[in-house]
Amino acid sequence: MRLRKTISLVAVAGMMAGCTSTGGVRQPSGPEAVAPEKALVLPPPGGPSIVSVVERKRGNGVEQTISLFTSSSVPGQNFLKVQFFGASGANPGTGNAGFSMINESGIAREVARSAPGVPMATSATFLQNAYGPFGYASGHSRGGDTCIYAWQQIRSSTAANTQARNFGMIQLRLRLCDARASERQLLGIVYGYTISGTFDGAVWNPYGNPPPADGALGRTGEPIYPDEGGYRASPMPIGYEPAPAIVTRPRAAVRSASTAQPAQGVAAVPAPIGPRVPLPGAPLTSARPDAAAAPIEQSVRAIGVTVPSPDCIGDAAMTAACRR
Repeated sequence: MRLRKTISLVAVAGMMAGCTSTGGVRQPSGPEAVAPEKALVLPPPGGPSIVSVVERKRGNGVEQTISLFTSSSVPGQNFLKVQFFGASGANPGTGNAGFSMINESGIAREVARSAPGVPMATSATFLQNAYGPFGYASGHSRGGDTCIYAWQQIRSSTAANTQARNFGMIQLRLRLCDARASERQLLGIVYGYTISGTFDGAVWNPYGNPPPADGALGRTGEPIYPDEGGYRASPMPIGYEPAPAIVTRPRAAVRSASTAQPAQGVAAVPAPIGPRVPLPGAPLTSARPDAAAAPIEQSVRAIGVTVPSPDCIGDAAMTAACRR
């Protein structure tokens, strides 16, 4: 009897619970598009521009895939991918992302998938931007396009982790293919991007403790000069450099060999415009008129003006004969 009463009470409680629920429909949180200004990493000024941002919140961080403007015949989309790893609790229902370090075998697979059909070679040169060291691979397609795939992991040192803080980590991937840019221009994007996202609380700071100030500051006998170690001879360009404009200059007019430079102290005589007619009493020259005078002579005849011959000037008898 008591068992029947207990079952009845449980059934009634279940019915009451069902009646009190709102019955709303909830969509599980998944990847969603956000505004470009919400990007956690921003390209440098000058490009490439942001096309779209897809964000996915997880229990231990946030991931974003930032699609960038692409001008290339290589299949695929240029992108900046950023992952923030930390106990932020942004979306506990989706589970945690794998907290794995960047390794060589995983990067090799990513590089092979980044630009299909483009042979990529990993650079062995140690490089470092404002956030620390990074690596990259580059290659050229058959059509002449340049591609790079860069990766970076930002995490504090092990010594800083022992102080119960600085546990966060940021990982970035950059895929860029361009038909007109060089490898150095594309590499400038890695030096110029800005990480705008942060972690809540100093416990998850991925950058570690700030470095101490230089011991030479304020010390006697330690001069500091403005251009000794303070400036770089050839800094990495930021953003895409525009292609040089093609300037067509007009060909300079060929000066005649008879044109001589005026002597020192003598004013230069302006060049004549059109055919020259000697004045009365002026010495005659045997030089033939320039070829450029032909169109001007034709225009003079068209309007009915007769230009006398040089032989008809200066002598009355010759002038009368020329008039006949």
